[in-house]
Amino acid sequence: MLHNARVLVGISGGIAAYKSAHLVRLLKKAGAEVRVVMTQGAQAFIQPLTLQALSGNPVATDLLDPAAEAGMGHIELARWPTHIVLAPATANLIARLNAGMADELLPTLILATNKPVFIAPAMNQQMWQAPVTQANIKNLQAMYPSWQWLGPDAGEQACGEVGAGRMLEPEAIVEALQPAQKLAGKHLLITSGPTREALDPVRFISNHSSGKMGNALASAALRLGAKVTMITGPGHLPVPAGVQQVAITSALNMLQAVQDKLASCDWFIGCAAVADYRPAEVSEQKLKKGAEDELSLQLVKNPDIIATVGQHPQRPSLVVGFAAESEALLQYGEQKLKRKGLDWIVCNDISQPGIAMNADDNAVTIIGHSSQKVLSQASKQKIGQQIIDFLIEQTL
Repeated sequence: MLHNARVLVGISGGIAAYKSAHLVRLLKKAGAEVRVVMTQGAQAFIQPLTLQALSGNPVATDLLDPAAEAGMGHIELARWPTHIVLAPATANLIARLNAGMADELLPTLILATNKPVFIAPAMNQQMWQAPVTQANIKNLQAMYPSWQWLGPDAGEQACGEVGAGRMLEPEAIVEALQPAQKLAGKHLLITSGPTREALDPVRFISNHSSGKMGNALASAALRLGAKVTMITGPGHLPVPAGVQQVAITSALNMLQAVQDKLASCDWFIGCAAVADYRPAEVSEQKLKKGAEDELSLQLVKNPDIIATVGQHPQRPSLVVGFAAESEALLQYGEQKLKRKGLDWIVCNDISQPGIAMNADDNAVTIIGHSSQKVLSQASKQKIGQQIIDFLIEQTL
């Protein structure tokens, strides 16, 4: 996958910068064209001339370089790559990225790019564990859910301490840039986000779903070579680049969109938070506030989309549902698994703070007919990757 790829390697000022020379060499060996950007701190650990010799291209170090195209090197470099790898990414660089600083060439070009970014942290184990470092990383994961965090590794460090903070070995970083295309030829259909059930032209019934979990699943599947179609409810979260999107509003809209796409998909993952009920009647005019202190609404049940798929004549080979529960998580999950004809169901406890709907993290239990898998709290991007990896292990 790296043959003819254009990889920009960003090196910041840590002792692990010496590994970046080997990383550049491996990328070149894999067939990539490589350009290097170094911070001022990085140049204290390794000379630009070394990276120039290994990459075959001049090394960029200055934000205001008169020799760069139109004098705007950060824009030129931001447009050039197919991949951007920050290795090592020090605590200082991570903090500057979180703050949106543009005080040096490397953080400035990250602000100016929309290309895939891979970050390999490297720092002292205590710096890695520091609350401010972890907060910076969590904020970046929320702002840039498509960025991939590689490591860090754990072990003995240059300072003599032992713990998490070592930069991943260059071989592991190169492998992460070209994951095995285990889902090549597969078409995944994913529902995501909330539905809105109209009361009148102004008001509707909905829920707190953000679509973050669906996006994480789609991103993971794309990285592994799948064709991905997402049927998404209303929201402000853009789908990952490369995904075919079908935007809907209501549960009935979503059901129709699913049925239209079902015959062509191999896997179906129902991640959407579909409203269980909708108003029996939708007023054509705005409902006016009367003198009464109470208003009664008659609701009717919406169709169960995931159960429809699980029992459909054109049922895909794999059907996975999600269950958000506030009590009896495993009991209700097992009941839904059997009742709806699913292969697996992913259950999350919405009573726990900091996870599930509209949060950046999640913690889930994947339930099957004969086994379970617990995924501890992590970013939804990581949970999404773990879910897809698990389904591949169980299916392919």
